Amino acid sequence: MIVNESGGIPNRLFFRLFQTGNILQRQVQNEMGISAVQWAVLGALSREGFEEGTSFNQLKEYLYVSRQNLDGVLKRMERDGHVIRIPDPQDRRARLVVLTDTGREFWDGLQDTITEFYRQALLGMSFDDGVSLLHLLKKLQHDMTAISLDSKD
Repeated sequence: MIVNESGGIPNRLFFRLFQTGNILQRQVQNEMGISAVQWAVLGALSREGFEEGTSFNQLKEYLYVSRQNLDGVLKRMERDGHVIRIPDPQDRRARLVVLTDTGREFWDGLQDTITEFYRQALLGMSFDDGVSLLHLLKKLQHDMTAISLDSKD
């Protein structure tokens, strides 16, 4: 564990994560013309096995975004014809978020741009660096989801 009294390394680490998230959002908007959340929604809904859609709550939990943020993004994406919300056949009270054919075409059209985005973003990293970073971020995500400030473990 790297926590110390002054909080130096942890503070710097979390500040860098904050900055990195903001840079990602800005660069995705500037280079692709969509928000990072829209990009994530398109990617999530285009996964194999999600052709019939997914529930709003499942999508919210998968992306780790707020209900309000996701709802606003989905409204814009519905307006653009990229997604629709349909009644869930299993539970008529619930709605499924489904990628439309237009949304699929839009996503497919972004693939070369996304590949180049990734290439440029990872220029300074070796394959092993990328694997290590992925592993460390996964560990951090896991530990962060278990945070409970009521108990000081």
